[in-house]
Amino acid sequence: MKILIIGGAGYIGSHVVQEFLNGGHEVTVFDNLSSGLRENLFPDARFVHGDIMDYTGLVRSAQGFDALIHLAAYKAAGESMLQPEKYSVNNINGTVNIINAASECGIKKIIFSSSAAVYGKPQYIPIDEKHPTNPENYYGFTKLEIENILGWFDRLRGIYFASLRYFNAAGYDVKGRIKGRELNPANLIPVIMEAACGMRHAVQIFGSDYDTPDGTCIRDYIHVSDLAVAHIKALDYISTHNKSLTVNLGTGNGFSVLQVLESARRISGKPIPSQTAARRAGDPAKLTASANLAKEILGWQAQYSDMDTIIRTSWDVYRK
Repeated sequence: MKILIIGGAGYIGSHVVQEFLNGGHEVTVFDNLSSGLRENLFPDARFVHGDIMDYTGLVRSAQGFDALIHLAAYKAAGESMLQPEKYSVNNINGTVNIINAASECGIKKIIFSSSAAVYGKPQYIPIDEKHPTNPENYYGFTKLEIENILGWFDRLRGIYFASLRYFNAAGYDVKGRIKGRELNPANLIPVIMEAACGMRHAVQIFGSDYDTPDGTCIRDYIHVSDLAVAHIKALDYISTHNKSLTVNLGTGNGFSVLQVLESARRISGKPIPSQTAARRAGDPAKLTASANLAKEILGWQAQYSDMDTIIRTSWDVYRK
């Protein structure tokens, strides 16, 4: 199939590109390189330097594709609470451009990088797809709005979509083929890696008084290589069944901030200083997934998402 991967030079996007190339697909990456990196581009994939806010350029670039993968949203939950305007323009307006361009160009299959942030404060653990959606941060709100818009285009334009609700993406390619570090990361593990190799003074721990065993937030971490495989399986599903799909991608296992930090100290051999800071707005105490639906209907489950593999593959990139 001919696949357009928007945001394919980014951290998750480059792993997704790699997986589609491995599967024998013809891949084009569309990216403005605001957070994506040229070193994450593969010679086997065509590259278009473009921006999702440029609708004309987007339509010109989207001609002739069988499917579209959308990974071009901003994703820092804390920042979204401080700069909602930025997230409105890029995540909502930009995605409307992408969906409209897909409709205009006759693309009938979209894989969307959604988020567990759509659920908000958990009413029960682990969270399954039937859990109420009530985002606690503006980032999660934008993801949920996009899912709703995709639902309407399924009904009105026959565009099938897979909304993949990621939990916490982490790690790097297990074979070491992707080496581009995230720019200005806000997620815990790359922040820890930067502190381990001296790129920042210390890791800030946002809140130490949550209702968890050690007082720090617990999250479900999913290896980025496992996420990439799920994109292939999701596209296969909507292509075969001609129906849309919403699934969680996680492991069901949770690790606290302190547990992740201790794992990183052990594997890197670095002391990795940390500082306790105030809680961030919109951060629930615990988020873990039920990924039973993805296993049942996609035949997918995580293979590389143990914490040691996540930390080891991350450290392999950062220590160099």
